[in-house]
Amino acid sequence: MTRPTGDLFAEGGGTGRLMARLDWAATPLGPVDGWPQSLRAAVRMVLSSRYPMLLLWGDRFTQLYNDAYSALIGDKHPDALGGDVRVTLAEGWDVLGPLIDEAMATGVASWVPALRLLLDRAGYREEAYFSVSHAPARDDEGRTVGVLTVCSEVTEQVVGERRLRLLRDLSVGGDGRTVDVQSTCARLAEAIGGHPLDVPFAAIYLCEGALLRRAAHVGGEPVAAALPATLPAGEEHEWGLTAAAGGTTTDVAGVERRLALPAGPWGDPVGTARALPLPSAEAGQPLGVLLLGVSPSRGLDEAYRSFHALLAQQVAVAVRNAQAYEEERRRAEALAELDRVKTGFFTNVSHEFRTPLTLMLGPLADALNDNEHPLPATQRERVDTAWRNATRLLTLVNSLLTFSSLEAGQAHSQAREVDLAGLTTELASVFRAAVERAGLRLEVDCPPLPRAVSVDPVNWERIVTNLLSNALKYTFVGRIRVGLTADDDEVRLTVADTGIGIAEDDLPRLFERFHRVQGTRSRSHEGTGIGLALVRELARLEGGDVRVESRIGTGTTFTVALPWSAAGRTPASAAGVAGAGDAARAAVQEAVGWLADPAQAGASAPAGPPVPAYGAEDALRHARILVADDNADMRAYLARLLGEQGWRVETVGDGRQALEAIRRDQPDLVLTDVMMPGIDGFELVRRLRGQAGTRTLPVVVLSARAGGDASVEGLDLGADDYVVKPFAAAELIARVRSALHGARTRRHHRDDGGDPGDTARGVDGLGTTADAGGLGEAPTGSAAGARPATSAGSEGDGAPVRSPASGGGPVDAGGGPVSGPPAAPGVDPSVGGDGEYAHNGGRRPAPEQPAALDTGWTYPSQPTSAAAMRRDVRASLENLDVDPDIVADLLLAASEAVNNAVEHAQRPTRPEVRVRLRVADGTVRISVRDFGTWRDRRPAMDRGRGATLMNAYGDVRLVSTAEGTTVTIERRLSPTA
Repeated sequence: MTRPTGDLFAEGGGTGRLMARLDWAATPLGPVDGWPQSLRAAVRMVLSSRYPMLLLWGDRFTQLYNDAYSALIGDKHPDALGGDVRVTLAEGWDVLGPLIDEAMATGVASWVPALRLLLDRAGYREEAYFSVSHAPARDDEGRTVGVLTVCSEVTEQVVGERRLRLLRDLSVGGDGRTVDVQSTCARLAEAIGGHPLDVPFAAIYLCEGALLRRAAHVGGEPVAAALPATLPAGEEHEWGLTAAAGGTTTDVAGVERRLALPAGPWGDPVGTARALPLPSAEAGQPLGVLLLGVSPSRGLDEAYRSFHALLAQQVAVAVRNAQAYEEERRRAEALAELDRVKTGFFTNVSHEFRTPLTLMLGPLADALNDNEHPLPATQRERVDTAWRNATRLLTLVNSLLTFSSLEAGQAHSQAREVDLAGLTTELASVFRAAVERAGLRLEVDCPPLPRAVSVDPVNWERIVTNLLSNALKYTFVGRIRVGLTADDDEVRLTVADTGIGIAEDDLPRLFERFHRVQGTRSRSHEGTGIGLALVRELARLEGGDVRVESRIGTGTTFTVALPWSAAGRTPASAAGVAGAGDAARAAVQEAVGWLADPAQAGASAPAGPPVPAYGAEDALRHARILVADDNADMRAYLARLLGEQGWRVETVGDGRQALEAIRRDQPDLVLTDVMMPGIDGFELVRRLRGQAGTRTLPVVVLSARAGGDASVEGLDLGADDYVVKPFAAAELIARVRSALHGARTRRHHRDDGGDPGDTARGVDGLGTTADAGGLGEAPTGSAAGARPATSAGSEGDGAPVRSPASGGGPVDAGGGPVSGPPAAPGVDPSVGGDGEYAHNGGRRPAPEQPAALDTGWTYPSQPTSAAAMRRDVRASLENLDVDPDIVADLLLAASEAVNNAVEHAQRPTRPEVRVRLRVADGTVRISVRDFGTWRDRRPAMDRGRGATLMNAYGDVRLVSTAEGTTVTIERRLSPTA
């Protein structure tokens, strides 16, 4: 019984319904009712499968397939049903035909993975990939009459893997192995050129200012000819480069009209390109543009666009890395060049230092060794100090020269055959006295070596000297041991100590130049930071190396290892070495300075007669000054210099000893260095200002750290003054005197209840009270470098001051009343006797009104004094509730006056500027006085552009004489002030 035709196709889904309606009688297969059972069974199997299947039956290869297969052939369905496959897949038959013929002829099934086929199923010649199996189909008699094809499309998988390979190749091409951006772009282009199926052509454009420049391209000469080499960034262009440079991805159509470039598996012309911005680290500012051709054999779908985006990102990352590498290389080259210049500079300067040092050391040594004309004891001490420090400077210059030569690769080893054990023992023995003076033991174990050693004795001396000096600097108890041993491989020098040790974290950087371990205890803070770096470089120059072992609190061992292959080299010469032992002796001299007993230094500086050469004789004799400095020569010099002024001086070697001395017996002033071991000068100031008993103790900071930042740091911590080395003796004496004077004045002002007249008497009576109670304490917050006073005419300047004994009338410096013009020439009467009229040809001064405020300060003649003055005046006026606008005006005018006094006063008899502030009878008066002559004499009211500024904010009067110039600024207060 024959089943109805519709039942055969009932389970075939949409394709089955189409097959049921098809007129099969018009096909080579004939009516369905006449189909053999084998064909019916094959059709049922195909239609029931969800896997793409195609049945070709008969010599005409009539097609029967299922829903899954219909999706693969796209637009060819449903016309392909019942048709000849050779027509349907004509474009790919050259690939499929042989496989089908083989299955028909042999009856053996085949399997081909990822078979590439040309399909025209979406309106273009598409590159597609299928995994295909062809099996013979037999009729009822067992004859092969067709082929059963089972296939699956793997196009996305094949194309995706291919694109991933391109992205991987790009990452390798931009991995930083190239040295510049141009080379990186060339490598990127080379990687892209290896994948023409996905990127037929490409070009990388980089933004260079307002210009787009083509850095690399793919596609050969046709592409280079069709694309611009450069393009102004704002100029429109048919390739979409300008828009992409602005951050917008642009699709470019009609490429075939501009560029005849065959592409894809079948050489079809490229019709579309895309211009994509290369993203940078800054949004909206692309690095450049990536122009990509689109394959004519692949549709520009979302996957293809995402691939392009990844491609642009990968290229951008590689270019950014190359730019960063190039910038880093340029920076490294610049640093290397700077280092070469610096090394050359150090070398040249060091050479230049040697000539003046020779001319210094020679005469100094001659003076010290002159038995016919011996120096007096005091002069000999001074010359000896100069000679020691000049020798130390020469040692430093030699070290810098050696290090510069090593850095520049110009140093050479002048190897000589030496008795290394004897040389090492001799060098170590030079340190014995210094080591024993420090209370340590020096153990030297250098037995004779089994064979001769060739080294440069000068280099060996520097190695041993630096290691021993370093051990002595950081060892406070125990011993220092120097050993020399040898085995079959090497000679080893060991310098071991029982010092403070080195933290493990600092060991890797210990031999770096200029590296210093911070916060460690040492005998001195002095040093350049190149000693151990020099040891390593010299050891390597001799063919060896140095290593270190250390534990905190246990000690440190340095080992210099010299292989026999280096130690046994042929000596260059047997000539003697000039200056042998000089480096060791200089190092010992410096080390002895660390070991000087501070107490002895203080005891050697009793109060002596004042020296008028450094200023007028003052009333501050017998003041006690504590000097803290880790350099013994500097301590001795300061003790002698200050002691000559009649001051009693005690010296200590660091901040910790200073604190102990202050707790034991508080001085009148502390003069401290900044760079000291343990507690440095800044920390000393911080601790003194943090304790109630020493908060107002005057402190002057002395340092070799020049520059505004260093001085600001010290002044901000509460130091009264900051003096930079090298300094003139007169300047230091003036600053110390200023600080002492200010402290004494503030104490009397506080003790006497603040009466200005009593303050004036206190100033005159300083000499009689110094021994009784010291200088006392200064008010908190006093200006740096200033000494408050109640009269701008105090300390012997001849200006009159008030005296309560005379009922507030003016008196002269000696206490007598003033009648007629003031006796002191060159002093503005309007300044000295607050309330007098200006000089007017002999008029008697008017009676002085009671003052709400009458105070003054003395500042060093330096640019920072204007800022200190502003702080003091502002604080004083704010306490009186003066209008802030008036305060601002007066501060501006007074600052100009102080700056003029600092800048224009020539050859001052006193390196200081005095400022007086008086508020009385509704008027604020500020007077500024210097003690020099003026190099540019102008009319009385025209001292430059600053005079205009001062007059804008107050009533200005000026008196200028050979002894100095006084500027007075007055301003009436508002009724509410």
